[in-house]
Amino acid sequence: MRALEIHGTEDLRVVDRPTPALAPDQVQIAVEWGGVCGSDIAYWRRGVSGTAVMKRPFVLGHEVSGRVLQVGADVLDLTEGLPVTVHPARTTGPLPERLAGRDNLHPQLTYLGSAAQDPHTDGGFAQVITVGAEQVVPLPEGLDLRRAVLAEPLGVAMHAVRRAGDVRGAHVLVAGCGPIGLLVIVAARAAGAARVSAVDPAAPARERALAVGADEALESAEDMAATVTVAFEASGAPASLDGILRSIARASVVVQVGNLPPTPISVSLGPIVSQEIDYRGTYRFVSEIEDAVALLAQDDLAEHVISHEFALEDAREAFTTQVTDPTSSKVLLRIG
Repeated sequence: MRALEIHGTEDLRVVDRPTPALAPDQVQIAVEWGGVCGSDIAYWRRGVSGTAVMKRPFVLGHEVSGRVLQVGADVLDLTEGLPVTVHPARTTGPLPERLAGRDNLHPQLTYLGSAAQDPHTDGGFAQVITVGAEQVVPLPEGLDLRRAVLAEPLGVAMHAVRRAGDVRGAHVLVAGCGPIGLLVIVAARAAGAARVSAVDPAAPARERALAVGADEALESAEDMAATVTVAFEASGAPASLDGILRSIARASVVVQVGNLPPTPISVSLGPIVSQEIDYRGTYRFVSEIEDAVALLAQDDLAEHVISHEFALEDAREAFTTQVTDPTSSKVLLRIG
């Protein structure tokens, strides 16, 4: 089978690999689509994603969709040919009681296409992958495999919105309109936000924000309306967070969605005290991927997040497009 490995900085290789073996509690999936994520780009550009450092080659990718190819002997509720996506996380051992309901923070967690553990966890950019049966998420009727590849990042967005609390009737701000920011707009709308303002310095990103449901798209959060009470910082840029904290209304909630740099940053934090602002982090998701596939089946707004498609063999061009083309958003790989 063909698979996309990362071997070093800007060193992507489409290689032949043996098809992974199938255990009794596992499922083999013929992957058809893969979505390029910011973490995939980070490994490619720097060999590091967040605190995870690449030490040896591994297969990238955790946003995938495809069809069940084969099921293990102990798997009873999944059948060959079933269209599915995959929850990329797998945990080992009990979850500490204080983290009940927050499996995304499990201390023993592996994630497809991640160098966080050693040995690294191979990802989904391969023609065939083998995962635990509990990781397989069947798709609702009517949801095609291409759109379903957005389930994982939409799950991230829906978890971020839930971290904000009840947004029904709220004026919401989303700063940073890359793929995750755009999907936060979709998720906030689905959660009942009354008004969504988007902020991004790039005109193509602002256009996409309007297409997925934002009421307005601005270049900056400066002089934002005082009615904004929930904000999502989705760019990972310290200047963006600084602008939000100086603009948002008193007693508001700010959720940090974008990965901030691992080094010290300069942000004016005074408003957190003087305005009693709740500043919250969000990390991946728990089970929201199941809600994500349901939303994707009901609503086609997320289609506007997809900007480009490439064959697996053209992965280098796909990654280059992701970082250099000002019109790029979610770039997909046709794997099957």
